[in-house]
Amino acid sequence: MKPKIAFISEHASPLAAPGGIDSGGQNVYVANVARRLARAGYAVDIFTRRSSADQPRVVAWEDGVRVVHVSAGPAAYVPKEELLPFMDDFRDDVLAFMDRERAPYSIVHAQCWMSALVACELKRLRQIPFVVTFHALGRIRRRFQGDADGFPDERFAIEDRVIAECDRVIAECPQELEDLIVEYRADPAKIAVVPCGFDGQELWPMPKAVARKALGLPRDGRVVLHLGRMVPRKGVDTVIRGFARLRKKAGGDLVLVVAGGGGETSGPEGAELDRLRDLARECGVDDAVQFAGRIDRDMLSSTTTAPPTSS
Repeated sequence: MKPKIAFISEHASPLAAPGGIDSGGQNVYVANVARRLARAGYAVDIFTRRSSADQPRVVAWEDGVRVVHVSAGPAAYVPKEELLPFMDDFRDDVLAFMDRERAPYSIVHAQCWMSALVACELKRLRQIPFVVTFHALGRIRRRFQGDADGFPDERFAIEDRVIAECDRVIAECPQELEDLIVEYRADPAKIAVVPCGFDGQELWPMPKAVARKALGLPRDGRVVLHLGRMVPRKGVDTVIRGFARLRKKAGGDLVLVVAGGGGETSGPEGAELDRLRDLARECGVDDAVQFAGRIDRDMLSSTTTAPPTSS
């Protein structure tokens, strides 16, 4: 029997299409780390919150990887900033699933702080060790976002508990390592820095002319690309302001393509797009800024040429 790993990922499901307001890099991280562990010989179950009534309990996603939908709160979209009250239900449903499976997990990999709270409880109740990837730290987020940070203050104490009780912390960069030690007094011996990577079979270099033709961009001229979710903290407004200054200095043949978003025309994402369009007009570059919307991952990859072969 393969050793089993439980991923706890309360809001970031590998089944969700990246680009929505609460769906982005963390979803891609969860999907690809789970996929690679499965290829290395592990069985991986990803526990994520049920956000729709038609989601089945278990999805056999890829060979060696299952997605388990957990009943915690309404079977509908809930902003991640409002999920903390449902974490007791999340814990109880995961425990019930584990009891029915009767196949113990060797380790838990928690994604972000609320999932890590569940992992703390699994360790307390079932003695399962766990590692955590925070993806963002509450104190750092609050410092830079201030009142725009919608997470509750309880996050800080929960992160302190997680760092004290976890068996390992995976930091994604040296700055996060420093923040964990300075801001949270984490034991450096418990931290491993594992940078995020990319899939060389999905993204690779290709000739610029070929890429421009595939995307319908002019063959000549200069193009600036921003790719990311349409939420204020991603800094698209800074890109637009910088682009306006660059265009004024370097000439008028510059184009900015802003790609990303889930295609929502109302709600927070629609409001952010309206704000960015207004900003482009204020900066005098609305004629040179293209909002491309959400781009599927197969379009983001170099679909017109073959990936490089490994030697």
